[in-house]
Amino acid sequence: MISRGILLGSLAALAAAGSAAGLLAQERGPGGTRGAVLEHHGGPRRDGVYVDATLTRAAAAAFHLDPSFRAAVAGAIYAQPLYVPGPRGPDLVIAATEQNNVSAFDARTGATVWTRHLADVVPISRLPCGNIDPLGITGTPVADPQTRTLYLDAMTTPDGGATKRHLVFALSLDDGSTRPGWPLAVAGLLRRRGVTFEDAAQNQRGALALAGGMLYVPFGGHYGDCGNYRGIVLAIPVANPPEATAWITGARGGGIWAPSGVAVSDGQLFAATGNTFGASAWSGGEGILRFRVGVPLGSKLDDWFAPANWRELDEGDVDLGGTGPVVVDVPGATPSRLVVGLGKDGKIYVLDRERLGGFGGHVAVEEVSAGAIINAAAAYSTARGTYVVFRGEGKGCPIGQSGDLTAVRIAAASPPSVKVAWCARLRGRGSPMVTTTGARGEAIVWGVGAEGDDRLRAFDGDTGEVVYTQREGLGGVRRFQTPILAGGRIFVAVEGGVKAFAR
Repeated sequence: MISRGILLGSLAALAAAGSAAGLLAQERGPGGTRGAVLEHHGGPRRDGVYVDATLTRAAAAAFHLDPSFRAAVAGAIYAQPLYVPGPRGPDLVIAATEQNNVSAFDARTGATVWTRHLADVVPISRLPCGNIDPLGITGTPVADPQTRTLYLDAMTTPDGGATKRHLVFALSLDDGSTRPGWPLAVAGLLRRRGVTFEDAAQNQRGALALAGGMLYVPFGGHYGDCGNYRGIVLAIPVANPPEATAWITGARGGGIWAPSGVAVSDGQLFAATGNTFGASAWSGGEGILRFRVGVPLGSKLDDWFAPANWRELDEGDVDLGGTGPVVVDVPGATPSRLVVGLGKDGKIYVLDRERLGGFGGHVAVEEVSAGAIINAAAAYSTARGTYVVFRGEGKGCPIGQSGDLTAVRIAAASPPSVKVAWCARLRGRGSPMVTTTGARGEAIVWGVGAEGDDRLRAFDGDTGEVVYTQREGLGGVRRFQTPILAGGRIFVAVEGGVKAFAR
């Protein structure tokens, strides 16, 4: 059985060149012309906000699919694409697929700059359960622009699926080559410390993060909750991998599997966990957890929150793990520094991120969806207020509105209160992102009807009014996929490549 709070000890690998010191943040330039998208939802807070002073609602209506941009790579893409400005060569769009292919494309043309096949993938027939076939790279990678390194986890096999291995790679952003001493075999390292880590049962779906010199890799299970999987936050010091540490749930389950992974703000790291199985006492599942960035992980949590009815949620498989935490600031509210969780129970949980509150310690809670909320939510502010927007069937929508895209306004009160502001039709299972003209400026919510009609749509951030609708679907957009804004264009990952929208 996996022990909680395991120190991984010495790793048989060398560090990648250089260290990612400090918090990794998105570089947001005027008009988005040079703004990097180095991790999921554009930055460590996972708010999904991209700033472009020229992207008004009127300008958004001019977007169209750019037929000259052709970026192709083999395999389904669940990971969000990244955008890395090139200091010497072209700006790059990075895509990673379930075929364990990683490609860098010229951001102007879509031409392939480099592509690498990392290892053989595992077919679903060789897994105990799941719904991704084959299984390769699922979690969104993270890029370090200082050392020009891309980090990711891949499910691999050396023998057609009989043996499964999670490998953490460090690749050069310049040519895709593997950094010396990498990849790191997670399961093998844990076994050498007397810990059973079942590769076949563990999945790596949440986005990776890089902060304080640490690479954070979250783990959960597969669809179907099979095997002895645990919720794990693995922390690898990139300058000294032998000092890696991990936090692990104290019972089976509790997966950290939301597409946005973990969120980072002000030296703190936040994670959302799923349901556990057969736990006689709370053991880290059904919660929002807080850790200090840059320090070793162990059995102790710096802070945590769990709904008072966590046992009931466990039993009903209606956990908090389907959507990652989102960091939100609401000036004028008490408290104003917040972190938001969203549950498969249809509720939004607003927490004081300085004191998460333990059992039932939320500052506000409201049922805002008639069904499960599973996606990567976004958060933004306009002159009218602060919002959290997510994919979920809105409950309590304004009269005349309904839909599977819901925006909740957080009022600047003491304590903050929440209310559904608008509902709209995304028509699929994509995750939203937001563009804004500046601080509390004109905001637009974008999303793709993934595994639905696969169309890109845009909505007024204050009212939900439709601003833009793509004429024809993109085809092959996988669930929870989110667009990005970079270089003045919108990029969306699709089956076998990346598409670009231009004005």
